Amino acid sequence: MSTNTAGKFEQMNSHTTNNDELIAIELEIVEIDDQINRLRHQRSCLIKRKQQLKVTIEQYQSRTTGNGNEHWQRTDFPWNSKIDEMRTEIFKIDSFRPWQLETINVTLSSHDCILIMPTGGGKSLCYQLPAVISEGITIVVSPLLSLVEDQMYALRKLNIDARSLNTSTPRNEQTEILQILDGRNSSVSTLKILYLTPEKISKNKSIMAKLQKLYETNRFSRLIIDEVHCVSQFGHDFRPDYKYLSIFKRQFPKIPILGLTATATLKVIDDIRNILKIPHCVLFRAPFNRKNLFYEVYHKSSVGKNTLKDLVNCIQNQFDKQSGIVYCLSQKDVEDVCFELQQNNIKAGCYHAGLSATARTQIHEKWLESKVHVICATIAFGMGIDKPDVRFVIHHSISKSIENFYQESGRAGRDDQQSHCILFFR
Repeated sequence: MSTNTAGKFEQMNSHTTNNDELIAIELEIVEIDDQINRLRHQRSCLIKRKQQLKVTIEQYQSRTTGNGNEHWQRTDFPWNSKIDEMRTEIFKIDSFRPWQLETINVTLSSHDCILIMPTGGGKSLCYQLPAVISEGITIVVSPLLSLVEDQMYALRKLNIDARSLNTSTPRNEQTEILQILDGRNSSVSTLKILYLTPEKISKNKSIMAKLQKLYETNRFSRLIIDEVHCVSQFGHDFRPDYKYLSIFKRQFPKIPILGLTATATLKVIDDIRNILKIPHCVLFRAPFNRKNLFYEVYHKSSVGKNTLKDLVNCIQNQFDKQSGIVYCLSQKDVEDVCFELQQNNIKAGCYHAGLSATARTQIHEKWLESKVHVICATIAFGMGIDKPDVRFVIHHSISKSIENFYQESGRAGRDDQQSHCILFFR
């Protein structure tokens, strides 16, 4: 090949290489431009969403704290001296926690109210104290029998007449309660608080007839709906029977409704208001940071026996003879964990739906009385557990949702003392 020909060949190769590089650069520029356009669009969407969230947050804050709080914080209502007296003499409480006084003033003023307060924040006092100083009977709708048993146990220790009407209530007591609601024996009755499950209300027409009689004789003081987020299908624990409560405002228009919950978004709150027909209710939201709770995550071994050993060591070394709860996902895990704790001389008991109501009640009461230190439980040991000196809540397995984890772990440290929330996780 001549020198001339070789030179031309090199020029052709160089030209081809340059063309290829040019094409590659142009394609890369097109791709970058496309990315820039996508990022600009994404940025625009984020800015729009940011503004929407700001508006939503501002609306939420105004609606949760903008209900004339100064008015409800007053201490010159006709009942204020009485509630202070009852608070110290009966409930042995030195002062109110945030939003308790406001909520009590609202419900005693016969206004509807929703209170969003963290687990362990003192929601129960907001209806128990008004019930004590009010004429008539306060009806409390509560979702779980364990919650009802817990509340009644605490109230009876304070000599407050509180009862429940459910499948485990003895027949003679059921008859007595129904007679009180009906107006018979009402003159000698000391009944202040009656707990009902939503299922009892929705599936038993005679209960509504008795409540109608209670209302007509001006003995229906107020309606409390505990765990009110269960009303909403947007809530994390929607229960169809709760929707039946929508008829209460129509049937008993003069009765104030107080809804209590630890977890409710703005969407859930709006749904609750619509379903319960209380669009103008007063809404309070308490602070959610509980500084006495310490959250920890422990590595969970892939070997089940090692996890049980770690759990035993944790309780023996940190919480010996202290009150606590170990949550498990399955009944089998509950049984296995409980057996292992008992084998290591830890006073433990099981609580799950596979046990009889009598067995669950017995172990619950032993735990409340500190005859059993540790309850090993599924979520059947659920909402509203109110033992003040729970020093630890351990999750053997992670909860089904962040809302459930928040509620379950929040059962620790209700006496405001330092407590631990421990998750075994891998």
